[in-house]
Amino acid sequence: MKIVSAKVIVTCPGRNLVTLKIQTEEGLYGIGDATLNGREKSVVSYLEDYVIPMLIGRDAHRIEDIWQYLYRGAYWRRGPVGMTAIAAVDTALWDIKAKAANMPLYQLLGGRSRDRIMVYSHANGNDIQAVLDEVGHHRDLGYKAIRVQCGVPGLASTYGVSKGDKPYEPADSDLPSENVWSTEKYLNFIPRLFRAIRDQYGEDLHILHDVHHRLTPIEAARLGKELEPYHLFWMEDAVAAENQEGFRLIRQHTTTPLAVGEVFNSIHDCRELIEKQLIDYIRTSVSHVGGITQLRRIADLASLYHVRTGCHGATDLSPVCMGAALHFDYWVPNFGIQEHMAHSAETDAVFPHAYRFEEGYFTPGDVPGHGVDIDEALAAKYPYQRACLPVNRLEDGTLWHW
Repeated sequence: MKIVSAKVIVTCPGRNLVTLKIQTEEGLYGIGDATLNGREKSVVSYLEDYVIPMLIGRDAHRIEDIWQYLYRGAYWRRGPVGMTAIAAVDTALWDIKAKAANMPLYQLLGGRSRDRIMVYSHANGNDIQAVLDEVGHHRDLGYKAIRVQCGVPGLASTYGVSKGDKPYEPADSDLPSENVWSTEKYLNFIPRLFRAIRDQYGEDLHILHDVHHRLTPIEAARLGKELEPYHLFWMEDAVAAENQEGFRLIRQHTTTPLAVGEVFNSIHDCRELIEKQLIDYIRTSVSHVGGITQLRRIADLASLYHVRTGCHGATDLSPVCMGAALHFDYWVPNFGIQEHMAHSAETDAVFPHAYRFEEGYFTPGDVPGHGVDIDEALAAKYPYQRACLPVNRLEDGTLWHW
């Protein structure tokens, strides 16, 4: 089944999304998500200038061979740009293969391991009462698990907290905006937030929290220990993960479950964390880790060490990634949870999809392929707009982890 053409589609129905479409001589096509938040055009160039010319004439059925060709053949391995491009190719090829087999993708992966997929949503607010109201709203929508972020007293802005009544979207300006951060104010405040949530909503609700790489290991250990009475589902990205030994120190001091991996782009980024059982959930996404082909390898490695999946699923990934992730989630035996941020109505119109939500759970649907398509004419009505992620500074002006 020869590849005869491929193209990149860039659209901005509220935020920039990049899609790769691969066409075969039989008329079948597949699409993959190539979005890299805040650096979208870098992946576009990599695909158009290097990857697409290499794909023409190749057999679309040879997914593994093409993956190895693009990974090993580049010499400069790994990295977010290259691995996002590979992921887009890989996802599109799995989409084609499943369509050729007239099967939903999860059947090709080995069939489903569960009947439905638990997802978590995001609740945030400028203060504790606003967060409590948002948690109640999401619980009423049916969510069984909710990630909670709150404004910190004394700080003008905080990661995860939206401005006004709009959904949270961090890539908010043409050039990076600057936020101010105080670890001390954050650490002194956050336990109060989770105490209030448990006091109002009890123990049945799964609650999660994203630190967003902002603490040192000993600070993260303190926070994890202080949050133990509130039984978090997980504490995410507690420290920057370049020094993975930092997680050992956290592990020594707290039983709060740890999750990490949304910025990882290779199995090698998480191998040590998994093998040493320093984390409980691995959060790599289909679109940033080289596609389904490598995500399966990561999940299989993780299963040997009691680590479960919790794939990144924010709106910096398109519905194409969400659809592929849900098929993966249906199959993967060591599934933990799936992140879900609802896309805008405009985005959903550009990307019609078969997956659906009901009472806190998703199912990916049973149409052939991964079940997500793209309306190219509608996509063209939303041109690219450069949007950068913020940077973070401490109160004394030192640049810090955003």
